[in-house]
Amino acid sequence: MDAENIPQTLPRMSATFDPHSLAEIRRAAATGIYDIRGGGTKRKLPHFDDLLFLGASVSRYPLEGYREKCATDVWLGTRFAKKPIHLKIPVTIAGMSFGALSGQAKEALGRGATIAGTSTTTGDGGMTPEERGQSETLVYQYLPSRYGMNPDDLRKADAIEVVVGQGAKPGGGGMLLGQKISDRVAAMRNLPMGIDQRSACRHPDWTGPDDLEIKIEELREITDWEKPIYVKVGATRPYYDVALAVKSGADVVVLDGMQGGTAATQDVFIEHVGIPILAAIRPAVQALQDLGMHRKVQLIVSGGIRNGADVAKALALGADAVAIGTAALVALGDNDPVHEAEYQAMGTTAGAYDDWHEGRDPAGITTQDPALASRLDPVVAGRRLANYLSVLTLEAQTIARACGKSHLHNLEPEDLVALSIEAAAMARVPLAGTDWIPGGQGL
Repeated sequence: MDAENIPQTLPRMSATFDPHSLAEIRRAAATGIYDIRGGGTKRKLPHFDDLLFLGASVSRYPLEGYREKCATDVWLGTRFAKKPIHLKIPVTIAGMSFGALSGQAKEALGRGATIAGTSTTTGDGGMTPEERGQSETLVYQYLPSRYGMNPDDLRKADAIEVVVGQGAKPGGGGMLLGQKISDRVAAMRNLPMGIDQRSACRHPDWTGPDDLEIKIEELREITDWEKPIYVKVGATRPYYDVALAVKSGADVVVLDGMQGGTAATQDVFIEHVGIPILAAIRPAVQALQDLGMHRKVQLIVSGGIRNGADVAKALALGADAVAIGTAALVALGDNDPVHEAEYQAMGTTAGAYDDWHEGRDPAGITTQDPALASRLDPVVAGRRLANYLSVLTLEAQTIARACGKSHLHNLEPEDLVALSIEAAAMARVPLAGTDWIPGGQGL
């Protein structure tokens, strides 16, 4: 056979050494530094899309959408707090700091949450007047760094969230690059302006659940037992972490899966530490049930919540509420294709979220540059967020009514099936078309 007639095969790329992995090796070899970014994991993981609802038919009776009520409210902090929080919807805004976000963005989050009847959260670095002024319900995060921590602000808040870990970096601390540490950020955090900052990975004054119990008691005394005390953990060992948080006296547990995380840290951390929120909810709920505390200590879950179906599925698996971060920033206007030319000039593209830590956000959200931040109108952005929260709630209600439920909290695992063996095992619901739950009921 002539050489020119020999069939030619196409070059085959390695599944292990794919283009991204090769590019990362070359970048590391050229620079000698690790890559950092925000925005949570980008790898594909089992998620809520792998679950489906079983709508009502002959064996179940659906509710009429235009006639029959489907309630959405939620109480948070009913265990010990004198003033538990009552929200109109079970979708809250997760902690994102002033520093990571512009002052205008923090104000917009407060405005949008207030219109929708829900809460927002300070994040690292303290409380800003704009945020407190526009947030009807504001949760104050108490983090290992103690940046901006002020007892007077604790008293001004409506709840306190003790952050033990976050989904994108459980066991690690976040980063704030020097270009985002403006005069105001530096003053609030007692840091030198323009110098890169790395947050602590653990609290300086306690090392375990016994110390956490003491810390929660201190916070209750400071706030006259009025404020609900949340404990936030990154999803790693959810059964034991939730159980210990409850035994330490938490009113609410916040569980953050690895798809969450708007703050910056090492890329290798984001992609290889923690577990998906889908795998974390049922062990967390099991811990609450084993302690007789399910629905008495509320569970908020976060990490990759995008639409009303995600909300409904999280609640059906046993959560009381969800928190959103990335989706909230997108609703404000971040990573919008309208800025594509400017994203490309930075070497990225709209929707990639590679730029959040750099402080050059053309949308004016993840920046401390006054000129860029001024592009964001907090009133308009707040209304966009409120619209998005309204759609999430309406979508979740639509699903709940289709399952015959008069309250979102009446959704249950029995309403769900899984499309894959992995999702069935993680969510502990049957594989669609079968009664098989892989792995049984073990932890």
